[in-house]
Amino acid sequence: MLPTHKGMTMNIQNSTRQVVATLLLGAAVAVTACNSDVTTLPKSTVTGANVFNDPSSYQSFIAKVYAGLATSGQSGPAGQGDIAGIDEGFSQYVRLYWQMQELPTDEAVIAWNDAGVQELNTQQWGSSNQFLGSMYYRIYYQVGLANEFLRETTDGKLAARGTPDALKATIQTYRAEARFLRALSYWHGIDLFGDIPLVTEDFQIGATPPTQATRAQVYAYVESELKAVKPLLPTASAVQYGRASQAAAAMVLANLYLNAGVYTGTANAASALASAQDVISSGVTLDPNYSRIFAADNNLSPEMVFPVTQDGLHTQSFGGTTFLIHASVGGNMNAAAYGIDGGWYGLRARPELVNQFAGVVGSDKRANSFFTDGQAKDVVNLTNFNDGYGAPKYRNVTSTGAAGSNPAFPDTDYPMFRLAEAYLIYAEAVLRGGGGSRAQALTYMNALRQRAYGDASHNITDAQLTLDFVLAERARELYWEGHRRQDLIRYGLFTTAGIWQWKGGVPAGKVTEAFRNLYPLPASELIANPNLKQNPGY
Repeated sequence: MLPTHKGMTMNIQNSTRQVVATLLLGAAVAVTACNSDVTTLPKSTVTGANVFNDPSSYQSFIAKVYAGLATSGQSGPAGQGDIAGIDEGFSQYVRLYWQMQELPTDEAVIAWNDAGVQELNTQQWGSSNQFLGSMYYRIYYQVGLANEFLRETTDGKLAARGTPDALKATIQTYRAEARFLRALSYWHGIDLFGDIPLVTEDFQIGATPPTQATRAQVYAYVESELKAVKPLLPTASAVQYGRASQAAAAMVLANLYLNAGVYTGTANAASALASAQDVISSGVTLDPNYSRIFAADNNLSPEMVFPVTQDGLHTQSFGGTTFLIHASVGGNMNAAAYGIDGGWYGLRARPELVNQFAGVVGSDKRANSFFTDGQAKDVVNLTNFNDGYGAPKYRNVTSTGAAGSNPAFPDTDYPMFRLAEAYLIYAEAVLRGGGGSRAQALTYMNALRQRAYGDASHNITDAQLTLDFVLAERARELYWEGHRRQDLIRYGLFTTAGIWQWKGGVPAGKVTEAFRNLYPLPASELIANPNLKQNPGY
């Protein structure tokens, strides 16, 4: 029987829960599923007495923090899920984040009727939407893991355990990685939800519920944390694949600064440009093969800045690229050609995304994933998989055509950050008055277009380098990579301007209310924590 998109019909288990190609573990750190209050999640069985007698436990613990981005529970693709109250297949970090950033935009729709998912397609969600609530709790699950690691690795606790100096030095790097991962999730938190609690390792679980910090306060905290840990992380050339590097920290900073006007009311294009340049000069290079970035061997791509690693044998979940590959396949597509054992008939491209490539389909390699056989371009019926072109950008097949290790769970890593985005941020920051060189921005943009077309025949001129062009090029280069909602909000096109099919719940699309630039805090969290105030409009 083929797996459903909920991931409930397969019973493959994986007890190691490894972060593949990063930190290889013998065991995972035990944590229970979270409840409905950030003061109680995650509950951990970790103590100095029962875990850290084994020096390798520090490595196991930090690996679990990384694994929180890639997996969904404690034992395989389904069973002992991290997040309670939702099907485990729905609750994986990347899957949730991708849906929040793509489904309400002009790039993607999903065909399923699971409770709440069509609300994302149409920008009609409310505070009880299960996907929004699960994203909120997944963010705080990550924060809680990082906080617990930091509590257990203070100088005092390491000294009390008689930790060798060599191990202490390694743990200091782990601590920097934990702070990076926490900052990453807090950035996601303010981007999606606005004003949220700021909970650090100093917060005592079970104490008074945390107060709500402003978006600007959390922004300042994320900025300070990333600036503090950046020099403590390895360089891009020295980092172990899949782990945080100085370039990864610079990339989060570049995104933070690029959207500073949204988060704080004060734009900061100059800092966005400087951080993007840090990434560009880090030694990471463009992959000459665009399709390899989304293939089962994309761990070989020189373009990766920070991937969420996947492995068909060791990081099995029904989220991440398992979701992105399986859910994109259906209709007349041959599932085996994408390295999988069956399609889930879910994700398609909206016609507005296809229109970004008007006149160049067949010559722009970035459009090669579109599948039209048996598919209508227009989405007449949201729940009909054949309405909307297929767009299986990700696949469980290597760049040389070999199938991944497991047709049920891909080896394809999720490219959370890659070099091309730094080129695009640099160009946008120049145009927004952030300094830099307009000529250099043009060079970066044309480098992406030369890769896309195979030559310089579609290079743009200086006169064509505009903010609108950069936004369109971001759609062509980065579609279905979890950036579009942010981009449309930054350009003022997500709610009260910008029209695409089914926006606002009508076939032709309509504008929506400005308050939907933020998602609501979960209704359950407002009940659990009286210190919180709901976002206006909800």
